[in-house]
Amino acid sequence: MLTFFKKFFVWWDQETLGTKLNTIFSGKYIGSDILGNKYYESNQGKRWVIYSGEIDASKIPNEWYSWIHFTKNKIENNHDLKKYDWQKPHQSNQTGTENSHHPNRHNEQIKKKYTSWKK
Repeated sequence: MLTFFKKFFVWWDQETLGTKLNTIFSGKYIGSDILGNKYYESNQGKRWVIYSGEIDASKIPNEWYSWIHFTKNKIENNHDLKKYDWQKPHQSNQTGTENSHHPNRHNEQIKKKYTSWKK
C-alpha cells in the first residue's frame, strides 16, 4: 500500500505514476548506459531519463550528458564510445561519502603563511 502511494507523491525516490504513464504512451526508448539508467524521447522532442536506484543527476555519464541536454557535438549520436585505458569510469557525486576529497586525510598539519593575533 505504501509503495502505491509513493508512486503518486514521492518523485525524489523513483519515477512517479505520471512519468511511468508518459513513458509508456509517448516515450520512445533510446538506450541505456552502464549504470542502468534508461533514456527516452517523445515525439515532440522532449528527453528524459529513468534512473536505476536513487535519483541523482550526477549519475548521467558523459556519453549521455550531451544527448540529454541537446548539446550539438560529435558524440551526440554515438553512445558506445571507445574508452581508453587512462580514462576512469564514471562516478556520481561523492560529496558526503567516504570517497569524497579530504585534503588533510593523513592528519597533516596545514602550514600557514601567517600568524594569528589570537592565541
